[in-house]
Amino acid sequence: MSPSKVSRKVMLDRIAWVDRMLAEIRALPLASRAAFTADARNIWSAESCLRRALEALFDIGRHVLARGYGLGFSEYREIAVKLADCSVLSADESALLKVLAGYRNRLVHFYHEVSIDELYEICARDLGDLATIRMALVRWLTAHPEMVDEAL
Repeated sequence: MSPSKVSRKVMLDRIAWVDRMLAEIRALPLASRAAFTADARNIWSAESCLRRALEALFDIGRHVLARGYGLGFSEYREIAVKLADCSVLSADESALLKVLAGYRNRLVHFYHEVSIDELYEICARDLGDLATIRMALVRWLTAHPEMVDEAL
């Protein structure tokens, strides 16, 4: 695979998806666990939106690596490592993305082990982690116009 240009449209579409999913989670009743669990639909909405936001972040990372650097990876932790190797993410951001990769895998493959309490805590207190990675990817996009295909 040889490098080409990263699609601004693909990146912005996925960033908008992350923003939408985070907004949906933030609109849930997160003031207390009791409010969150009062309606079971909140739990399922939170899980779905969190998983989709994580997937979108990794889709962006995979796109940047494939198109911008000619590197193909399917494992989420590899994506996190290679984004740091290519200076898309800092070492700290890469470490955070590796943690998010593990959580994404738990949501998809070990969904039965993710407790309601754990899901509530993440949605109520840890959404900033996703926002941190989102902002790092936007920062890279802004800093590297020479690597971006502007076609919409």
